[in-house]
Amino acid sequence: MTHTYKTENTCATQIQFDKDENGVVTNIVFTNGCNGNLKAVAKLVDGMKAEDIAAKLAGNTCGRRPTSCADQLAKAVMSV
Repeated sequence: MTHTYKTENTCATQIQFDKDENGVVTNIVFTNGCNGNLKAVAKLVDGMKAEDIAAKLAGNTCGRRPTSCADQLAKAVMSV
């Protein structure tokens, strides 16, 4: 099933992804943000379970911000 998550405090404004009944996340697409870096993040975690993505990426910050696009991805995949 396809999900859309509206991000907070990041350059990316939303994240779209598919998550199946087993918790596997695929087809991750960030809107806005650092295009090359976010494509790389999406490729690196494609096919992983949501729990594993969250374990790796949750808590990542960007500069002075309390979050990052990677942290927002962790929150997104765990929100559904």
